[in-house]
Amino acid sequence: MKINLTSVFVDDQAHALRFYTETLGFLKKHDVPVGAGGDRWLTVVSPEAPDGTELLLEPSGHPAVAPYRTALAQDGIPAASFAVDDVRAEHDRLRSLGVHFTQEPMEMGAVTTAVLDDTCGNLIQIMQIR
Repeated sequence: MKINLTSVFVDDQAHALRFYTETLGFLKKHDVPVGAGGDRWLTVVSPEAPDGTELLLEPSGHPAVAPYRTALAQDGIPAASFAVDDVRAEHDRLRSLGVHFTQEPMEMGAVTTAVLDDTCGNLIQIMQIR
């Protein structure tokens, strides 16, 4: 068994696609219209693993989403965590692109993490394991 797909809820799929591809560097994998409301089955993947785990940029229209995301954000809990080779370098790269971090790089034993705001309603952790 392996993880094939995971998701984050996003307020605006087009905006999320731009942020996750143009800013974070993921690649668009699938973009399929679903339903009459304009929602899409929209996934991105790491360029390092184009056939690996997909991240679904899931529309946030379900009534349970808003209280869930609000509670996570208020408690500073990331909705997802992405591995990077160098947290400090990635932090600097993203900061230069205007990305807001809610947690600066922090070393915790063999792990360094930082938390960013994805501009789509989520906190995202980047992490490096040494």
